Amino acid sequence: MEKYDYLIVGAGLFGAVFAHEATIRGKRCLVIDRRSHIGGNCYTEQIEGIQVHTYGAHIFHTSNKEVWDYIRQFAQFNHFINSPIANYHGELYNIPFNMNTFSRMWNISTPQQAKAIIEAQRQELKAPPRNLEEHAIQLVGRDIYEKLVKGYTEKQWGRPCSELPEFIIRRLPVRFTYDNNYFNDPYQGIPVGGYTQIFEKLLSGSEVILGADYNENRSEFENIAETTVYTGTIDSYFDYCYGPLEYRTLRFETEVRDTDNYQGVAVMNYTDRETPFTRIIEHKHFEFGTQPRTVISHEYPMTWTPGSEPYYPINDDKNQQKYERYKALAMDQPNIFFGGRLGEYRYYDMHEVIASALALSRRI
Repeated sequence: MEKYDYLIVGAGLFGAVFAHEATIRGKRCLVIDRRSHIGGNCYTEQIEGIQVHTYGAHIFHTSNKEVWDYIRQFAQFNHFINSPIANYHGELYNIPFNMNTFSRMWNISTPQQAKAIIEAQRQELKAPPRNLEEHAIQLVGRDIYEKLVKGYTEKQWGRPCSELPEFIIRRLPVRFTYDNNYFNDPYQGIPVGGYTQIFEKLLSGSEVILGADYNENRSEFENIAETTVYTGTIDSYFDYCYGPLEYRTLRFETEVRDTDNYQGVAVMNYTDRETPFTRIIEHKHFEFGTQPRTVISHEYPMTWTPGSEPYYPINDDKNQQKYERYKALAMDQPNIFFGGRLGEYRYYDMHEVIASALALSRRI
Protein backbone atom coordinates (compact mmCIF):
# COMPACT_ATOMS: atom_id res chain seq x y z
CA MET A 1 0.00 0.00 0.00
CA GLU A 2 1.03 3.59 -0.54
CA LYS A 3 3.07 5.15 2.24
CA TYR A 4 2.11 8.40 3.98
CA ASP A 5 3.82 10.60 6.49
CA TYR A 6 0.72 10.57 8.68
CA LEU A 7 -2.28 8.34 9.11
CA ILE A 8 -4.95 10.36 10.89
CA VAL A 9 -7.76 8.36 12.42
CA GLY A 10 -10.81 10.60 12.60
CA ALA A 11 -11.97 13.43 10.30
CA GLY A 12 -13.29 15.55 13.16
CA LEU A 13 -11.86 18.84 14.35
CA PHE A 14 -8.62 17.54 15.87
CA GLY A 15 -7.79 15.30 12.93
CA ALA A 16 -8.72 17.85 10.29
CA VAL A 17 -6.71 20.67 11.85
CA PHE A 18 -3.69 18.41 12.26
CA ALA A 19 -4.01 17.19 8.66
CA HIS A 20 -4.16 20.75 7.37
CA GLU A 21 -1.09 21.80 9.32
CA ALA A 22 0.87 18.74 8.20
CA THR A 23 -0.16 19.24 4.58
CA ILE A 24 0.97 22.86 4.41
CA ARG A 25 4.32 21.66 5.76
CA GLY A 26 4.64 19.34 2.78
CA LYS A 27 3.59 16.11 4.50
CA ARG A 28 1.37 13.47 2.91
CA CYS A 29 -1.68 12.59 5.01
CA LEU A 30 -4.28 9.85 4.85
CA VAL A 31 -7.38 10.64 6.93
CA ILE A 32 -9.86 7.85 7.66
CA ASP A 33 -13.18 7.98 9.47
CA ARG A 34 -15.74 5.30 10.22
CA ARG A 35 -18.61 7.70 9.54
CA SER A 36 -19.92 8.47 6.06
CA HIS A 37 -19.04 12.16 6.32
CA ILE A 38 -16.23 14.45 7.45
CA GLY A 39 -16.54 16.90 10.34
CA GLY A 40 -17.16 14.58 13.28
CA ASN A 41 -19.77 15.96 15.66
CA CYS A 42 -19.40 19.42 14.11
CA TYR A 43 -20.95 18.19 10.85
CA THR A 44 -23.76 20.32 9.44
CA GLU A 45 -26.15 19.54 6.60
CA GLN A 46 -28.65 21.71 4.78
CA ILE A 47 -32.37 21.01 5.23
CA GLU A 48 -35.03 23.45 4.00
CA GLY A 49 -32.24 25.92 3.27
CA ILE A 50 -31.16 25.77 6.93
CA GLN A 51 -27.78 24.59 8.19
CA VAL A 52 -28.70 21.85 10.67
CA HIS A 53 -26.23 20.92 13.42
CA THR A 54 -26.67 17.17 13.05
CA TYR A 55 -25.04 16.24 16.36
CA GLY A 56 -26.32 19.08 18.50
CA ALA A 57 -25.65 22.78 18.90
CA HIS A 58 -22.07 23.83 18.14
CA ILE A 59 -21.52 27.47 19.06
CA PHE A 60 -17.98 28.65 18.56
CA HIS A 61 -16.53 30.76 21.36
CA THR A 62 -13.01 31.47 22.56
CA SER A 63 -10.80 33.93 24.38
CA ASN A 64 -7.83 32.75 22.32
CA LYS A 65 -7.29 35.27 19.53
CA GLU A 66 -4.88 32.96 17.74
CA VAL A 67 -7.55 30.25 17.52
CA TRP A 68 -10.23 32.78 16.52
CA ASP A 69 -8.06 34.12 13.69
CA TYR A 70 -7.17 30.59 12.66
CA ILE A 71 -10.72 29.26 12.27
CA ARG A 72 -11.88 32.36 10.42
CA GLN A 73 -9.48 31.53 7.58
CA PHE A 74 -11.95 28.88 6.51
CA ALA A 75 -15.36 30.56 6.87
CA GLN A 76 -17.06 33.85 7.60
CA PHE A 77 -18.47 33.90 11.13
CA ASN A 78 -21.58 35.80 12.16
CA HIS A 79 -22.16 37.53 15.51
CA PHE A 80 -24.44 34.89 17.08
CA ILE A 81 -24.53 35.12 20.88
CA ASN A 82 -25.76 32.10 22.81
CA SER A 83 -28.66 33.16 25.06
CA PRO A 84 -30.61 29.98 25.84
CA ILE A 85 -33.91 29.79 27.68
CA ALA A 86 -34.72 27.35 30.49
CA ASN A 87 -38.23 25.91 30.50
CA TYR A 88 -39.39 24.50 33.83
CA HIS A 89 -42.96 23.20 33.46
CA GLY A 90 -43.74 26.19 31.23
CA GLU A 91 -41.97 28.77 33.40
CA LEU A 92 -39.30 30.46 31.28
CA TYR A 93 -35.98 31.67 32.69
CA ASN A 94 -32.86 33.15 31.19
CA ILE A 95 -29.62 31.23 31.45
CA PRO A 96 -26.85 31.57 32.39
CA PHE A 97 -27.99 32.68 35.82
CA ASN A 98 -28.16 36.46 35.93
CA MET A 99 -30.42 39.25 37.15
CA ASN A 100 -33.09 38.34 34.60
CA THR A 101 -33.16 34.83 36.11
CA PHE A 102 -33.23 36.10 39.69
CA SER A 103 -35.91 38.70 38.96
CA ARG A 104 -38.18 36.07 37.38
CA MET A 105 -37.52 33.54 40.14
CA TRP A 106 -37.98 35.81 43.16
CA ASN A 107 -39.77 38.91 41.84
CA ILE A 108 -36.85 41.15 42.81
CA SER A 109 -35.00 43.93 41.02
CA THR A 110 -31.58 44.54 42.56
CA PRO A 111 -28.31 42.59 42.83
CA GLN A 112 -28.33 43.13 46.59
CA GLN A 113 -31.69 41.36 46.92
CA ALA A 114 -30.48 38.43 44.81
CA LYS A 115 -27.25 38.08 46.77
CA ALA A 116 -29.14 38.15 50.07
CA ILE A 117 -31.50 35.36 48.99
CA ILE A 118 -28.68 33.18 47.68
CA GLU A 119 -26.64 33.76 50.84
CA ALA A 120 -29.59 32.76 53.03
CA GLN A 121 -30.15 29.57 51.03
CA ARG A 122 -26.46 28.68 51.23
CA GLN A 123 -26.75 28.38 54.97
CA GLU A 124 -28.17 24.86 54.72
CA LEU A 125 -24.64 23.70 53.86
CA LYS A 126 -22.62 23.09 57.00
CA ALA A 127 -19.45 21.87 55.27
CA PRO A 128 -17.55 22.56 52.03
CA PRO A 129 -19.36 21.18 48.92
CA ARG A 130 -18.58 17.55 48.18
CA ASN A 131 -20.57 17.02 44.98
CA LEU A 132 -22.46 18.81 42.23
CA GLU A 133 -25.65 19.23 44.25
CA GLU A 134 -23.92 20.96 47.14
CA HIS A 135 -21.75 23.05 44.82
CA ALA A 136 -24.84 24.25 42.91
CA ILE A 137 -26.61 25.23 46.13
CA GLN A 138 -23.54 27.14 47.25
CA LEU A 139 -23.40 28.84 43.85
CA VAL A 140 -27.04 29.87 43.33
CA GLY A 141 -29.14 28.61 46.24
CA ARG A 142 -31.73 25.86 46.64
CA ASP A 143 -34.55 27.42 44.53
CA ILE A 144 -32.54 27.74 41.32
CA TYR A 145 -30.87 24.40 41.90
CA GLU A 146 -34.22 22.61 42.19
CA LYS A 147 -35.82 24.27 39.15
CA LEU A 148 -32.99 24.88 36.73
CA VAL A 149 -30.10 22.54 37.61
CA LYS A 150 -31.23 19.30 39.22
CA GLY A 151 -33.59 17.78 36.63
CA TYR A 152 -31.61 18.85 33.59
CA THR A 153 -28.31 17.64 34.99
CA GLU A 154 -29.66 14.29 36.16
CA LYS A 155 -31.17 13.69 32.71
CA GLN A 156 -27.90 14.71 31.07
CA TRP A 157 -25.67 12.42 33.13
CA GLY A 158 -28.06 9.63 34.13
CA ARG A 159 -27.31 9.76 37.84
CA PRO A 160 -28.26 11.87 40.89
CA CYS A 161 -26.55 15.23 41.31
CA SER A 162 -25.37 14.07 44.72
CA GLU A 163 -23.25 11.45 42.91
CA LEU A 164 -21.78 13.79 40.30
CA PRO A 165 -18.49 15.72 40.59
CA GLU A 166 -18.85 19.45 41.09
CA PHE A 167 -16.58 20.44 38.19
CA ILE A 168 -19.39 19.72 35.70
CA ILE A 169 -21.04 23.07 36.49
CA ARG A 170 -17.99 25.09 37.46
CA ARG A 171 -17.96 26.78 34.06
CA LEU A 172 -21.57 27.94 34.32
CA PRO A 173 -21.52 31.74 34.73
CA VAL A 174 -23.39 33.45 37.56
CA ARG A 175 -23.81 37.19 37.07
CA PHE A 176 -25.47 39.93 39.07
CA THR A 177 -26.09 41.94 35.89
CA TYR A 178 -28.80 41.72 33.24
CA ASP A 179 -26.56 39.89 30.78
CA ASN A 180 -27.91 36.84 28.94
CA ASN A 181 -24.68 36.05 27.06
CA TYR A 182 -23.93 32.45 28.03
CA PHE A 183 -20.21 32.70 27.35
CA ASN A 184 -17.69 35.14 28.77
CA ASP A 185 -15.42 34.84 25.73
CA PRO A 186 -14.86 37.95 23.58
CA TYR A 187 -14.93 35.98 20.30
CA GLN A 188 -18.19 34.20 19.47
CA GLY A 189 -20.17 33.22 16.40
CA ILE A 190 -21.43 30.61 13.95
CA PRO A 191 -19.89 29.98 10.51
CA VAL A 192 -22.20 31.36 7.83
CA GLY A 193 -23.09 28.35 5.70
CA GLY A 194 -22.32 25.77 8.38
CA TYR A 195 -19.28 23.91 9.68
CA THR A 196 -18.87 21.30 6.95
CA GLN A 197 -17.30 23.82 4.56
CA ILE A 198 -14.52 24.37 7.11
CA PHE A 199 -13.65 20.68 7.10
CA GLU A 200 -13.70 20.54 3.31
CA LYS A 201 -11.02 23.25 3.28
CA LEU A 202 -9.00 21.77 6.14
CA LEU A 203 -8.88 18.39 4.41
CA SER A 204 -8.48 19.60 0.84
CA GLY A 205 -4.83 18.55 0.64
CA SER A 206 -5.27 15.13 2.25
CA GLU A 207 -6.54 11.82 0.98
CA VAL A 208 -9.75 10.94 2.82
CA ILE A 209 -11.37 7.52 3.17
CA LEU A 210 -14.81 7.41 4.80
CA GLY A 211 -16.62 4.37 6.18
CA ALA A 212 -13.31 2.92 7.37
CA ASP A 213 -13.11 1.64 10.95
CA TYR A 214 -9.47 1.62 12.05
CA ASN A 215 -9.89 -0.79 14.95
CA GLU A 216 -11.78 -3.34 12.85
CA ASN A 217 -9.31 -3.12 9.96
CA ARG A 218 -6.08 -2.34 11.75
CA SER A 219 -3.96 -4.69 9.68
CA GLU A 220 -4.80 -2.64 6.56
CA PHE A 221 -3.54 0.59 8.09
CA GLU A 222 -0.82 -0.30 10.59
CA ASN A 223 2.13 0.07 8.24
CA ILE A 224 0.74 2.66 5.86
CA ALA A 225 2.30 5.71 7.50
CA GLU A 226 5.33 6.64 9.52
CA THR A 227 3.21 8.23 12.27
CA THR A 228 -0.40 7.78 13.39
CA VAL A 229 -2.59 10.44 14.99
CA TYR A 230 -5.52 8.68 16.66
CA THR A 231 -8.65 10.57 17.71
CA GLY A 232 -10.96 7.67 18.50
CA THR A 233 -11.68 6.30 21.96
CA ILE A 234 -8.42 5.44 23.67
CA ASP A 235 -9.87 2.38 25.41
CA SER A 236 -11.01 0.84 22.10
CA TYR A 237 -7.52 1.27 20.66
CA PHE A 238 -6.20 -0.96 23.43
CA ASP A 239 -9.10 -3.40 22.99
CA TYR A 240 -10.61 -2.40 26.37
CA CYS A 241 -7.83 -4.27 28.20
CA TYR A 242 -8.62 -2.39 31.43
CA GLY A 243 -12.35 -2.39 30.75
CA PRO A 244 -14.38 0.23 28.84
CA LEU A 245 -14.39 3.86 29.89
CA GLU A 246 -17.83 5.34 30.44
CA TYR A 247 -19.49 8.02 28.33
CA ARG A 248 -22.87 9.59 27.85
CA THR A 249 -24.41 9.51 24.43
CA LEU A 250 -27.20 11.47 22.75
CA ARG A 251 -30.10 10.71 20.45
CA PHE A 252 -31.62 13.40 18.21
CA GLU A 253 -35.08 13.54 16.71
CA THR A 254 -34.96 16.12 13.93
CA GLU A 255 -38.04 17.27 12.06
CA VAL A 256 -39.26 20.00 9.75
CA ARG A 257 -42.08 22.15 11.14
CA ASP A 258 -44.45 24.13 8.94
CA THR A 259 -43.88 27.45 10.71
CA ASP A 260 -41.31 30.16 10.28
CA ASN A 261 -40.49 30.33 14.01
CA TYR A 262 -41.08 27.47 16.43
CA GLN A 263 -39.67 28.69 19.75
CA GLY A 264 -38.02 32.08 19.14
CA VAL A 265 -34.56 30.98 20.34
CA ALA A 266 -31.86 28.62 19.08
CA VAL A 267 -31.69 26.55 22.28
CA MET A 268 -34.40 25.92 24.88
CA ASN A 269 -33.46 23.71 27.83
CA TYR A 270 -36.17 21.64 29.54
CA THR A 271 -35.02 21.52 33.13
CA ASP A 272 -37.74 19.45 34.80
CA ARG A 273 -37.07 15.76 35.36
CA GLU A 274 -40.33 14.61 33.77
CA THR A 275 -39.68 15.88 30.23
CA PRO A 276 -37.62 13.10 28.62
CA PHE A 277 -35.45 15.33 26.43
CA THR A 278 -33.01 17.97 27.69
CA ARG A 279 -33.47 20.59 25.00
CA ILE A 280 -34.96 21.61 21.69
CA ILE A 281 -32.66 23.19 19.12
CA GLU A 282 -34.16 25.41 16.41
CA HIS A 283 -31.34 25.56 13.91
CA LYS A 284 -32.36 28.54 11.78
CA HIS A 285 -31.74 30.95 14.66
CA PHE A 286 -28.00 30.19 14.56
CA GLU A 287 -27.82 32.13 11.30
CA PHE A 288 -30.81 34.46 11.85
CA GLY A 289 -32.75 32.60 9.16
CA THR A 290 -35.92 33.87 7.51
CA GLN A 291 -36.93 30.66 5.73
CA PRO A 292 -40.68 29.94 5.58
CA ARG A 293 -40.29 26.65 7.45
CA THR A 294 -38.07 25.60 10.35
CA VAL A 295 -36.09 22.57 11.53
CA ILE A 296 -36.02 21.51 15.17
CA SER A 297 -34.15 18.76 17.02
CA HIS A 298 -35.14 17.16 20.32
CA GLU A 299 -32.04 16.05 22.23
CA TYR A 300 -32.27 12.93 24.41
CA PRO A 301 -29.35 11.90 26.66
CA MET A 302 -28.80 8.16 26.83
CA THR A 303 -26.60 5.60 28.51
CA TRP A 304 -23.62 4.78 26.32
CA THR A 305 -23.03 1.19 25.28
CA PRO A 306 -20.23 -0.12 23.03
CA GLY A 307 -21.24 0.60 19.44
CA SER A 308 -23.16 3.79 20.22
CA GLU A 309 -21.63 7.22 19.70
CA PRO A 310 -19.64 8.48 22.71
CA TYR A 311 -20.27 12.18 23.38
CA TYR A 312 -19.30 13.09 26.94
CA PRO A 313 -16.58 11.40 28.99
CA ILE A 314 -17.72 10.68 32.55
CA ASN A 315 -14.65 11.99 34.34
CA ASP A 316 -15.42 10.70 37.81
CA ASP A 317 -12.69 9.20 39.96
CA LYS A 318 -13.30 5.63 38.80
CA ASN A 319 -13.09 6.46 35.10
CA GLN A 320 -10.23 8.90 35.52
CA GLN A 321 -8.12 6.29 37.26
CA LYS A 322 -8.85 3.85 34.46
CA TYR A 323 -7.98 6.46 31.85
CA GLU A 324 -4.62 7.11 33.51
CA ARG A 325 -3.77 3.45 32.98
CA TYR A 326 -4.67 3.72 29.29
CA LYS A 327 -2.68 6.95 29.04
CA ALA A 328 0.37 5.17 30.40
CA LEU A 329 0.00 2.55 27.67
CA ALA A 330 -0.36 5.29 25.07
CA MET A 331 2.84 6.97 26.18
CA ASP A 332 4.72 3.75 25.40
CA GLN A 333 3.42 3.49 21.83
CA PRO A 334 6.07 4.42 19.24
CA ASN A 335 5.01 6.87 16.55
CA ILE A 336 1.39 7.17 17.63
CA PHE A 337 -0.25 10.21 19.23
CA PHE A 338 -3.67 10.39 20.84
CA GLY A 339 -5.74 13.57 20.63
CA GLY A 340 -9.18 15.09 20.93
CA ARG A 341 -12.09 14.49 23.27
CA LEU A 342 -12.07 10.72 22.84
CA GLY A 343 -8.34 10.18 22.51
CA GLU A 344 -7.62 12.19 25.66
CA TYR A 345 -10.87 11.30 27.49
CA ARG A 346 -11.69 14.87 28.45
CA TYR A 347 -14.38 17.40 27.72
CA TYR A 348 -13.03 19.78 25.08
CA ASP A 349 -14.75 22.79 23.59
CA MET A 350 -14.06 23.36 19.90
CA HIS A 351 -11.49 26.08 20.48
CA GLU A 352 -9.61 23.84 22.90
CA VAL A 353 -9.51 21.04 20.33
CA ILE A 354 -8.04 23.41 17.74
CA ALA A 355 -5.41 24.69 20.16
CA SER A 356 -4.45 21.14 21.12
CA ALA A 357 -4.17 20.00 17.48
CA LEU A 358 -2.06 23.05 16.61
CA ALA A 359 0.22 22.34 19.56
CA LEU A 360 0.71 18.73 18.49
CA SER A 361 1.41 19.73 14.88
CA ARG A 362 4.14 22.09 16.06
CA ARG A 363 5.62 19.52 18.39
CA ILE A 364 5.92 16.63 15.93
